[in-house]
Amino acid sequence: MKLGTNDISAVKIGSTDVNKIYIGSTEVWTSFTGLLDTYTGAAAAYSLRLLSSTYTGDAIEVRIDTTGQPTYDIGFVDGELDVTTLEGYCTGGLDAYVTTWYDQSGNGRDATQTTDANQPQIVSSGSVIIENGKPSVEFDNTDDQFAISVPNDFFGLNDITTAIVSKNASSSETGGLIQKRNAALDGNFGIGVLNGKYQFQTRDTGTADLLLNTSSTYNTQQIITNYRNSTGIYFNSPEVLSDLGTKADLTSSLTFDFGFGSSYGNLGGTIQELIIYLTDESSNLSGIETNINDFYSIY
Repeated sequence: MKLGTNDISAVKIGSTDVNKIYIGSTEVWTSFTGLLDTYTGAAAAYSLRLLSSTYTGDAIEVRIDTTGQPTYDIGFVDGELDVTTLEGYCTGGLDAYVTTWYDQSGNGRDATQTTDANQPQIVSSGSVIIENGKPSVEFDNTDDQFAISVPNDFFGLNDITTAIVSKNASSSETGGLIQKRNAALDGNFGIGVLNGKYQFQTRDTGTADLLLNTSSTYNTQQIITNYRNSTGIYFNSPEVLSDLGTKADLTSSLTFDFGFGSSYGNLGGTIQELIIYLTDESSNLSGIETNINDFYSIY
């Protein structure tokens, strides 16, 4: 809501916050609290919905597959991807591909892909690709992926918490969601799909701490969560899956940037949201999952 040309972010009656304003029975304004407002401190965050009330940037930059291959930034309307504007650039049945997925954490870790053939798709034949009623970014299982420029010690010996909204395409799928590795697999960290099942792995000097496949159903939109702390690795459940002893040191000299959409292979499926904390968010994980599910209606 605006007062003249100024956006209104908060309304009070005396010292009491007003969360909604109605004209008659019509809601004309509501306050916004994003996931990152409640669960602060994310190291990187990518989504096709608005995650923070303080984030003023766009969701994605897209390339329209037409003469000149123009690119456009696409923002949010009422906290969701501005599908109308995006599809307006694709009239006549054009396709669109994501060149940049902007980081909403405030840390400037935008995910980019400059090679046209490796950019995942978001519009097909003029219509935004939809997963369970929400826009999604589709990876082609061949070469689609993003790179994120981070220092070699981005993970290091830190605790790690991640939450991803994704769908792998088939029971034979082998590809990656998040990856960081070098040629010797020293300091490797990855979340991916192996034979249609979600996989979590960390390695130090080529020896796996954990190489775990879950029994998750393929071709189904899911919330995939994990964290690593001083006692172990937790993956998609509050169960200790590995007694780490000394945590693997995930610092290494990279052969390519940290990124997502690939690991040991490229993802065939969709990603709608990816949030990374370099902290132990185990006490907040249930709330994070609930916030995600309230928006995506996954279970």
